[in-house]
Amino acid sequence: MSALDLPFDADAMLAGLRPWIECESPTWDAAAVSRMMDLAARDLSAIGATVETVAGTKGFGTSIRARFPHPDQGQPGILVSGHMDTVHPVGTLEKLPFRVEDGKAWGPGIMDMKGGNFVFLEAMRQIVRAGLTTPLPVTFLFTPDEEAGTPATRSLIEDAARGQRAVLVPEPALPDGGAVIGRYAIARFDLLTRGRPSHAGWALKDGRSAIAAMARRILQIEAMTTEDCTFSVGVIHAGQWVNCVASECRAEALSMAKTQDDLDRCVAAMMALQGEENGVEFTVTRGVTRPVWEPQPGTMALYDLARSIAGRIGFDLTSDRSGGGSDGNFTGAMGVPTLDSIGVRGRGLHTLDEHIEVASLTERARLAAGLLTEIR
Repeated sequence: MSALDLPFDADAMLAGLRPWIECESPTWDAAAVSRMMDLAARDLSAIGATVETVAGTKGFGTSIRARFPHPDQGQPGILVSGHMDTVHPVGTLEKLPFRVEDGKAWGPGIMDMKGGNFVFLEAMRQIVRAGLTTPLPVTFLFTPDEEAGTPATRSLIEDAARGQRAVLVPEPALPDGGAVIGRYAIARFDLLTRGRPSHAGWALKDGRSAIAAMARRILQIEAMTTEDCTFSVGVIHAGQWVNCVASECRAEALSMAKTQDDLDRCVAAMMALQGEENGVEFTVTRGVTRPVWEPQPGTMALYDLARSIAGRIGFDLTSDRSGGGSDGNFTGAMGVPTLDSIGVRGRGLHTLDEHIEVASLTERARLAAGLLTEIR
C-alpha cells in the first residue's frame, strides 16, 4: 500500500483533535502548556513512540521529544518540529468554542498550530497501523514558547535538527495553500520610559508622564517602517492610578527584515532612539531574534519532493518566503533542509475567528505521510 492511499478520515481526525483544542495552552501559562504536552505525549505513546519530557526553563512549560522505533535509530533522519503554545488566554473557549460548520472547524490554536501537529501525528499513526516503515528515523519535537520568540527552547530545537536529513514544520499553510521555503528575520525589543511622578490633579505640571513619552515614541518607531523593514509595537504596560502621572511605561516592539543587512539597519535604528527627552529617559533592550532563513539547495530539493507528492494527491503546492517568523528560521538558517508551513489550511490565526478547512486535514495528512515515507 502507498502511504498516499492510507485511510485518513476527517471526522475521526476532528474527534482526535478536539481534546487538543479544548486543552487551552497560552504561552505564558506554563502549567496549561504542560498539560497540553501531556495530552500529546499520551497520543504519541499510544502509537508506539518513546516519549521524553524535557523540563521547562525560563518560566515556560515542558517540551516533549518522541522517537519512533526504527532499525537505524540514532542515524540522520526526519525531525517534525512544532509548538503547542498559543496566543489565546485560558477562557478563550467561551468566545471561540470548538465547533464544526460548513466545512470549517473553529477553536483557539486550531490553525496555529495544533491542527498541523495533529495531522503529522495522524500520518504516523496510519503509517504504523499499516505496517509500513519510514526509510529514515522520525522524531517529533513539540515546544512551549514559539509565540514568545522561542527564548527558552531554541538550543533544544537546533540540537534536535543538527545533522538531520530534513526538518518538517507543520505551521499553517500560506493563504494559497503553499509552503514556506525561507523566512525573513524577526527581532524583538523591550522598551522602557522613565519619567517623574506627580499628582495628576494638584501638580500635573510637576510630573513627566512616561505614558505620554512612550506614546510619542511608538509613533516615531512605527513611522520608521519601510518596504524592507517593518516596526510595530504590540504590548504596553503602565500606570496604576489615574490620578498619578505615571513614572514608568514598558512596551514591546517587533521588527521584520528581509535580509541580514536590513536587519542590521533595523536594529541600529532602534537602538539609536535611546536617550533623554523632556525629562523622560528612553531605554531600548534587544530581545530574542529569529535569523534570516534563505532558501538553499537542500530545502529546494525537499520542496520539489513535496510538490511531486502534492501533485499525486491532486493539488499544486506552491512556495514562497514569508515574513512571519517560526522555528523554521532556526533550522533553515543552520543549513538543514527545512520545509515550513505544510500544516492545515485556514484563516484567522491569532483572532477569535481562527478556523481551518476540514478537508485540509486529510489533504495534509496524505502530504505528511508521503514526505515521511519518501524522504531519503
